[in-house]
This record gives sequence, C-alpha cells and structure tokens, in this order.
Amino acid sequence: MSVRRVRVELPDTAYDVLIGSGLLDEVGPLVRGVTRARCAALVSDENVAERYAIRVDVSLARSGFRVSSLTVPPGESSKEWSLAGELLEALAAKGLSRDDIVVALGGGVTGDLVGFVSAVYLRGIDLVQVPTTLLAMVDSSVGGKTAVDLPAGKNLVGAFKQPLLVVADVDTLKTLPDEEWRSGLAEVAKTAMLSGEEMLSWMEGNARRLLDRDPDAVIEAVERCVAFKAGVVAADERESGPRECLNYGHTLGHAIEKVAGYGRFTHGAAVAEGMRFASRVAVQLAGADVSFVRRQDRLLDALGLGALEVALPTAVLHDAMRSDKKARGGEVRMVLVSEPGTWSCVAVERAVIDEHLEAWAGTKSEGEGA
Repeated sequence: MSVRRVRVELPDTAYDVLIGSGLLDEVGPLVRGVTRARCAALVSDENVAERYAIRVDVSLARSGFRVSSLTVPPGESSKEWSLAGELLEALAAKGLSRDDIVVALGGGVTGDLVGFVSAVYLRGIDLVQVPTTLLAMVDSSVGGKTAVDLPAGKNLVGAFKQPLLVVADVDTLKTLPDEEWRSGLAEVAKTAMLSGEEMLSWMEGNARRLLDRDPDAVIEAVERCVAFKAGVVAADERESGPRECLNYGHTLGHAIEKVAGYGRFTHGAAVAEGMRFASRVAVQLAGADVSFVRRQDRLLDALGLGALEVALPTAVLHDAMRSDKKARGGEVRMVLVSEPGTWSCVAVERAVIDEHLEAWAGTKSEGEGA
C-alpha cells in the first residue's frame, strides 16, 4: 500500500502527516529525517505499549536514538494534571534536553497528554505523533492542540504544540475494539458535515465499507479528514475564528462525558449525540432544514452511532456546557451547521438551551432516539 502524504502548512512551521500500512517499523528513519536529536522518549499507554512499543523502540534505536520508554495508564483518567506532572518528572529524570524529542504512541488521550507535556517541558521540546486509533488519526494528532482535564471540565488546561511529524499506520486500527472504531467514525462524520456536500455524499456512499473497516475506504477517510483539518489549521492555527468549527458536536458532547463520568461513553459517541443536539438547535437559530437533521441522523445511524440511551440531569448538563472553552461570560456558544459545509458559532440564550435540553431529555425518558 502506498503512503499518502498530507502537508500541514503554517506561518511559522510545516510538517507532513504520513498515512499508510507498515509505518510503525519505519518510525525511526522517518523521525531521523526531521531531527538531529540523540535521545527520544517514547510514551504510550500500557495497552498500546504491549502491542506496539517494542517495534517503535527498535526502529528508533536502529536509527541512532537512545530510547527511554515510558507508559501511562490507559483511558481518559490519564489526562490529568497530576499525571502530567509525573511524566514531566520522568523526562527530567531521564535527562532529556531541549535538543531531544518526545514520541507519542497511542490514541487521543496519549497524544493530548504527551503533547501538553512536550509543550511545557523546558518551555518546549520537539514532538512526533504516532496515532494508533482512528479518532487520533483523523483529528487529535493533527493541528497542535494539546490538553489535560480538570475536575471543572475537559481540556481546560492546554497549549498549542505542533508536531514535527505525524505517522499514521492504519494497521494499528485492526485491533481497535468496535466501540472505539465507531468513536473515530463520529469524528469522520463531523468532518463530512463541515467539509461540504462532496465529502458528505462520499461518506453516505461508503458508510458500510467504513463500518466494516475496508482498508481502501479507511485510508481515503483518514486522508480526507487530515486534508480538511490541515486547511482549517493553516487558516487559524490558534483557534481565534474558523478553527472553532472543529468543535461541532463537542459542546453537549463534552458535557455528557463530564456529567456521566469520563469513560462511561466514548468521546465519539458523546460527540455524535452532540451533533444530533446541535442540528436541532440549528433549525431554530441557523436556518437549518429539518431534512438536513434527518440526513445527519441517518448517517450517524449507518455508522453504528445510534442515539445514546442516557438520562442525565439537564440543569447539570447546562452548567457543564457553560464551562466549555467556547463559552464567553458564562454564555453557551455552539457550532451550528445549517447545511453541508456551512457553519457558524452562535451564542445561545439560556432559555433556548434549556428548551432543547428538556426536549432531548424527554426522548431519553421515553426510550427514543434524540
């Protein structure tokens, strides 16, 4: 399988995202091609390390790096302030200097945590992202946003840290549990809604192939998503405008994750629910047609992302939405899509949020979809 290459061009830097099969064994030469570092800290979670770390370690060592391998516990609970501190202490104990490099091997949690640590260690140390989940490949490994969570909310402490390189070996996706696969498909669907009619139609025509993990369809989806995000990030690296679109579905999605308890639902499942919610708000506030709402619902259903059957207190959800990063002065702001490729970030009055949350909660109590 040939390697696909997407270039991320930014005002002060540029880097490649490489997508293909068998790339884990090539991480060492690929990293050597972008750095003169002598030491590399390879960080992965315990589950990923068991499957893949030795291959990456050997590849780095053969390319002349002195490798220090570190692991963190799996799951969203690892994206916390205290663990970031422990990882910083470990890098210092290993003697990594500003001229060395950190390699993040794993899913979105690992990429976010390790990216944040690399951004603040010695005021910044070079980073390479090696994503091993669909969600990380199509979204979190690209663009430089890193973060850890606080009890007050998700991703509230973070920094921008662009990697030197992203290496996405699609072979790692074969071992993903089904729920994690569907979680990644939610971010692909989000991108389709934002990208426009061409990608949305492609997604609708290939939903079954993607759900079945057809290799050609997967490669195409990852490349399309990375190319779209690269364009958005190039236009707005620091999320001061257009990049806000990438938060579509995340306002309610993050609130669901927080209120339900991190780990109860996958990130993608919560985002898909947030997309369903946002599309209904968009009918009222952004001129979306009901046919678009139904079209999005059908795509999410086809990708195995049916509406969540969860009853959560609406007042608590609203408070969690107000702590979202997009909020201003305690006012909820939501990304609303009115038609494929057309979006806006809109301040939503409390009464409107409450009305839609009550309607959403009503469907849950009746055991129906959102």
